Amino acid sequence: MPLRRSFFHRALRSLPMPVVSLLFGLACGLVVWVVLDPVQSRALEEIFRSDLEARLDREAQDGFHRFEHYTEGYAATLQLMANHRRMVNYLDGFAWFDPEPAQLEVYLERWPDWMPEAPFWHSLARPSHVLLFDTQGRPRELFLFAGEPLPRDLMQLADLYLNESQIQVYLTALNGAPYLIAAEQVRDNAGLDVGSLMLVVPIDDAFLHASQQGVVEEQGVVAVLDGEEQRVLASSDPRALPAGSRVDSWEDKYLVTSQSFFDYQGSDLNLEFATFVPWGGAASTNSQILALERRQRVIAAAVFIAAFTLVMFLISARLNFVLRRLSRFSRRALGFERPPLRGGNQLLQLESWVNQFIRLVLAARDEMRSRHESEMRESEILKSVIMDTARDGIVTIEESGEIIESNATAEKLFRYRRSDLIGCDLPSLLLAKRSRDAFRQLLAACRRYPGSGAAEAPSQMVGVRSDGSEFPLEVEIVVIQLESRQTCTVYLHDITKRQRVEREMSNLARFASESPSPILRVNRRGVILFANAASEPLLKYWGVGRGQTLPLFWSNKVAESLESDRPREHEIHQGERIYSLLLAPVPGLDYVNVYGRDITEERLAEQQSRQHHAELVHVCRLSSMGEMSTGMAHELNQPLSAIVNFARGAMRRVRSDNFDNQTMLEVLEQISLQAERAGEIIRRLRNLVARQPPVRSSVEINDMVREVCSFVEYDMRKLGIEIHLDLSPEALPVRVDLVQIEQVLLNLVRNAMDALERVPEQRFLSIHTSAWGEDSVQVTISDTGPGIPDSDMRHLFEPFFSTKTSGMGMGLAISKTIVEDHGGHIAAESIPGGGSQFTLLLPTYMYETNSEQASGVC
Repeated sequence: MPLRRSFFHRALRSLPMPVVSLLFGLACGLVVWVVLDPVQSRALEEIFRSDLEARLDREAQDGFHRFEHYTEGYAATLQLMANHRRMVNYLDGFAWFDPEPAQLEVYLERWPDWMPEAPFWHSLARPSHVLLFDTQGRPRELFLFAGEPLPRDLMQLADLYLNESQIQVYLTALNGAPYLIAAEQVRDNAGLDVGSLMLVVPIDDAFLHASQQGVVEEQGVVAVLDGEEQRVLASSDPRALPAGSRVDSWEDKYLVTSQSFFDYQGSDLNLEFATFVPWGGAASTNSQILALERRQRVIAAAVFIAAFTLVMFLISARLNFVLRRLSRFSRRALGFERPPLRGGNQLLQLESWVNQFIRLVLAARDEMRSRHESEMRESEILKSVIMDTARDGIVTIEESGEIIESNATAEKLFRYRRSDLIGCDLPSLLLAKRSRDAFRQLLAACRRYPGSGAAEAPSQMVGVRSDGSEFPLEVEIVVIQLESRQTCTVYLHDITKRQRVEREMSNLARFASESPSPILRVNRRGVILFANAASEPLLKYWGVGRGQTLPLFWSNKVAESLESDRPREHEIHQGERIYSLLLAPVPGLDYVNVYGRDITEERLAEQQSRQHHAELVHVCRLSSMGEMSTGMAHELNQPLSAIVNFARGAMRRVRSDNFDNQTMLEVLEQISLQAERAGEIIRRLRNLVARQPPVRSSVEINDMVREVCSFVEYDMRKLGIEIHLDLSPEALPVRVDLVQIEQVLLNLVRNAMDALERVPEQRFLSIHTSAWGEDSVQVTISDTGPGIPDSDMRHLFEPFFSTKTSGMGMGLAISKTIVEDHGGHIAAESIPGGGSQFTLLLPTYMYETNSEQASGVC
């Protein structure tokens, strides 16, 4: 045995390392191949089979989901058709007056009037029939896409399909073939049912192929089965899987996965959705993968042997280099003679040489130890500085909890000196009574399971300072294993500020749920992500709950707000309450915050304010009537005196029998004209005084100016005021309350007359009308009076401010309210050199619309 070992050792030592590595690699590769090839082949077959079954299940599920999604497209299309403008207008303006239809009206060559022209079927298979029923469920009109006859069994089941108030989609079999039936009620503009719309779609190869939404079906076929007879009703490839064949006749050729339509809405038969995948392709793929895997293993083994040989060659070269360096190092540093380098196995040569080298290294160890101890002392000094400057308190304790060391931060944190801490029990001195047991349990867990993340996780406790004040702490214990004993380092972190911040964040998080106003969060698809308790009236108004989708109108409003990245405000009426909704988009997170506000009381206050202002306007008109009574009496005396004079002249002519018919007709015509003039004056007075509801109408601003001037014509002549009308030659239509704007103009004109009465001469009043920009009309009233002092200018439009001794101070305040309610603006300025000027701006009315009730203060 010794001779045999010596021979083997010499032979191994004489072989170079690359040769040894090559032989070793070949042996290892052969062993690995013999052991792993059958094991990996069986494992691959099992993985392939399980993966194939899982993939087939996924493909079947995906195909079924695509089928469901495809049928949902018919429901959405039917809803669009039922709510389309053409359908609603057709049934809103047309009614079947005959109680019993004579026959069903069929459209084959022409497009029905109620059918939208939009390309609804660009992504869906066209239905074979579209039927329109009356409110009694009787078919009235039929549209045929391809001229196919109506299934016989359809009308027998029509009552079942039309009973539901919402859209329904059914799967059924008619005449032995599968069909998809979709029914929806049609409502007119008033929300009343005026009929029903039904789509009849045959489920054939085109339907099934289109339901897969462009997914290539090269490796399988989808079909609809009769669940009881296990018979194919329709398939996506009739040539490969004809209708009418039984499923069990194809099990040798296909792997069949079927799913029931039990979750499908309205399915009245036992129908199944099946996926057929050929067995041949799967087996061929399995063989190809196994062959490929064997080739890959052969290649891997060859690469392993080559790589192993190359690595050993590089190691051999590196060892030669190391041997040379070690020999030079030993000769220079340690005085060791350089060993001879021969060919062969460098590892065995290195082994004998290293044994000699170790003895010299042991001699140098003592010298290195002394140097290392010096470095350790320096390191301890650095660690001490780091501990003292740490932001957390660090305390080292024995297993019993006795403090053996602490840093400066712990002394400041607990307000103790280091000498007071050393030797004391940490939980008894630094922790509150309610936290001491928890600390001891944590310490025991850390010593029992050192290095466990659960044991060393930070724990919250309560600390006690030297003055007795308590504060929250986060405690973390790390076990230090020394040679003869265990110690623990305790990290103490003051979390007072963090808890305060957490409380503030928690309070902020509860803000939305505690708010008395509705607050909701809705994503882009209209799904309600959050709604506080105050949002219940809004959820009831929409008819949805938390986690559900808003109605289509409001979902579109949410999407529009996100697209525009601007807040939008809307108002809704929920019973007797009125809510203002502010849609605030958050584009970065793709949702919208809805902030609701109950504005019922505000609207009631606005309505009461409008009524109050109407009362003030009426009082102002009554006051103006008193001031105008003298002028009106003079105006009425003129036509009445003319009537009396003409009547007396006619009587004298009749008595003297000196008249002709033409003369008498002229006299009677003058009497009639003067009577109409007196009636017009009375009518103007009644319109001015009468209280009327605020009604907006289209009027011409120049006509209003002329009528207001006719009211004060007598007073102007009496005061010697010369009026100049500079009216626009073009028509200036506005949409206003005629009486209110006349009251504003009359108030401004009478104020100008009062100002002119205080100047002895040159009493001029000018009224100018013109267009202001593209959307406003300007009326300017200027006078040559004494002007308005600067001290009065800023109070001019305030209520109860007046420069007259007998004035109420409400005229200009009411006028400003009326003008602003009409969307206009009123301003005043003092003209340099004497006089004042008032400017009135009103929105231009460009076209005629139906008159409507004004909504503002009148």
